[in-house]
Amino acid sequence: MVLASGGGTNLQAILDQLHGKGEVDVVGVGSDKPGAYALERAVAAKVATAVFPRDGFGDREVRDLAMADWIESTGAELVVLAGYMQLVSPSFVGRFRGRIVNVHPALLPSFPGLDAIGQALDQGVKVTGVTVHFVDEGTDTGPVILQRAVEVPANWDRNELEARVHAVEHQIYPEAIGMIARGEVKIADDEPRKVIVTQPPGK
Repeated sequence: MVLASGGGTNLQAILDQLHGKGEVDVVGVGSDKPGAYALERAVAAKVATAVFPRDGFGDREVRDLAMADWIESTGAELVVLAGYMQLVSPSFVGRFRGRIVNVHPALLPSFPGLDAIGQALDQGVKVTGVTVHFVDEGTDTGPVILQRAVEVPANWDRNELEARVHAVEHQIYPEAIGMIARGEVKIADDEPRKVIVTQPPGK
């Protein structure tokens, strides 16, 4: 299950690289925005869609309850946040604990929250990156699954940095989801901040 609010480029990467290829099937795409282009990408791929607009429910808890019920009705085993611009409620996280993932355009714990690319540029760092992590009740605080570094352009050009970061997102997110589908990723039993990654021999 993928949740998206905007254009859905990460969704498209998941559809192109994983969907229907034997390990992963995207069973639905949900959005808080009725006009999100991500929904059109889903329809083109013959994937079910649903919309949960912010103003269509009494509050976030009510909306997230309806969304969670729909997700469970699809039989989804993993909830993938792909440019979903709403915070999910603690009750939603609790219902799918260890089964919600997000991609963030920085090397967490550096630059959490909004405009991570702008934060990196403001701080003058030479290297930023992309993180795929499990979602918990905090803001970009869940256990890290994969990270990949991205060099900041020498001329501090935001558009160039955004393009570099998005290209890495489109590689690393499907990679992490595939690893989860193959059972290669688990949260450590004795330390909930750590993720153990195991790969088959010879890989």
